[in-house]
Amino acid sequence: MRRHIRTRAFPAALGLAAAAALTAGLGAAAPALADDGAPLTVAITGENRVDLSLQGDNGDPSEPQVTLRLAAPGSDEPGDDGVIPVVHHGDYKIKIDASGLKGVAAVKLPCGGTGLVAECTGDEINAGADYNRLGGIRLDTTDDSAAGDFGSIEVTGEGEGVTFTPLAIDVLVGGPEFLNHELTEPKGFAAGDTYEAPVGFRNTGGMAADGAVLRFHGSRGLSFPDSYGNCAYKKTTDGSLLHQGTDAICTFSGSYAAGAAYTLAEPLKVATADFALRDIVNYGFSAVAPAKAKALLDDDGYTPGTGAPLTLKEATGTAPADYTRYAELDLPTTNAYDLVLTGASAKGAVGDTVDAEIGFRNDGPGWISALRSGGESIGFTVEVPEGAKVTKAPDRCRFTTLDENVKGYLCWVSTPLLEDAKLSFPFELRIDKVVPGAKGKVALPGWDDKNESDKSNNTAWIVLNGSGDDEGAGGSSGGDSSASPSPSASGDTSGSSGTSGNSGSGDQGSGSTGGGLALTGAGGVLLIGGIAVVVLGVGAVAVVVTRRRRTV
Repeated sequence: MRRHIRTRAFPAALGLAAAAALTAGLGAAAPALADDGAPLTVAITGENRVDLSLQGDNGDPSEPQVTLRLAAPGSDEPGDDGVIPVVHHGDYKIKIDASGLKGVAAVKLPCGGTGLVAECTGDEINAGADYNRLGGIRLDTTDDSAAGDFGSIEVTGEGEGVTFTPLAIDVLVGGPEFLNHELTEPKGFAAGDTYEAPVGFRNTGGMAADGAVLRFHGSRGLSFPDSYGNCAYKKTTDGSLLHQGTDAICTFSGSYAAGAAYTLAEPLKVATADFALRDIVNYGFSAVAPAKAKALLDDDGYTPGTGAPLTLKEATGTAPADYTRYAELDLPTTNAYDLVLTGASAKGAVGDTVDAEIGFRNDGPGWISALRSGGESIGFTVEVPEGAKVTKAPDRCRFTTLDENVKGYLCWVSTPLLEDAKLSFPFELRIDKVVPGAKGKVALPGWDDKNESDKSNNTAWIVLNGSGDDEGAGGSSGGDSSASPSPSASGDTSGSSGTSGNSGSGDQGSGSTGGGLALTGAGGVLLIGGIAVVVLGVGAVAVVVTRRRRTV
């Protein structure tokens, strides 16, 4: 079956005027040629291999495994006029031939194809690939599919003034499939301890694997003390704290039988730093032929390991239920952090402007990794003392309704938050009326997190024109505010290069609510270490655990 495809030469939002401007005068345009007069070369792109599982785990049945596009010379970014350039005018056709999959797999082709062959046609090709989508190919096993069945889909094209680079898509049924041995935190495990991870896999596919590759990762608070000759390592110590840590690739030769389980000859040692808290270790095995596996060790930025090779042996005493597709673990879960707010006190007459510097710090020993949440921000509130008005607020604070009939500021602290982070949020207040001992509360919302070691210092005060005991009401550490550190280049909050509260730290812009968490009205949200705590009102708190899975 044929279907005529006209690729988009301009975004729909440009409207008819832009369309008319683009197509005016084209008429029966001649095919576009390369600068040297040769036909334009366009590549047919898409996934070139699909492995179909006999276990039924082939993804969403409504989603294709292969997306076909035409990749033409030039950029697919719009020009100054907002138009994607057209680099070829002229009829062309793309043939998708899946007859090689007869008896191997069920195939659903694009362009209205109902059998094993489909044809897509068009008369314009845009620069780049984004606006040259042909369609998707969906593949599934059938009752007749068997382990080892193999076939290919051939995608070719032809047209006047254009040459197409063909695409071959290999399809294997019931090939090797590796599931990974689950990880669990040992009872009593603490920061500073070394975890011996029972790393291994089970081949649940229908065929033996010729070679295997292991990839593992540890976030910033984790390290791998051993180095192996058949592994390569990459340590990332700059950029976003979310992405710092150690990655490794190890290759193994040999045959790994279908239905059999294998384990490392010795446990993989994972060391935890004293500040580690809810760091993540994950790993995954995949079936990769030795020739391809060797090239992986030469990946950019990886350093070859030293020492004896890491080896595999057949596992005994394990059950299929011990294995999972994603093997990962939060480690350790028992360390503590201590968030501390400090307030300020000042004196002044009517019309005076005074400074009130709010301090925010983490007294550790643990950092707040926020790896599961992707770095959501922490919010705290600042009430304005009676008789005063804020004339200047930090960029990371915004004026809002804190509670019924209570106005104030919501301030944000970016995460991850280092174990010794110190931040400053400087406010300027004008005294419009002298109210002796006027107080404004500074507070983190209440939450129930076992890793917060001391909640008594989560509240502080701004005190204006206090006397006696009021002079020391500036917060949990008296009336002193923490020193203002310099802005961090990375946007992450550290003790040595922390972020000033008025510097717009993190990836959010000035005054941002920080990645979707909001603390407004009578309630709010606080994100700590991947736990979203929703403060619904006085005495009402709901905890929502959020997870973000990393696929290895």
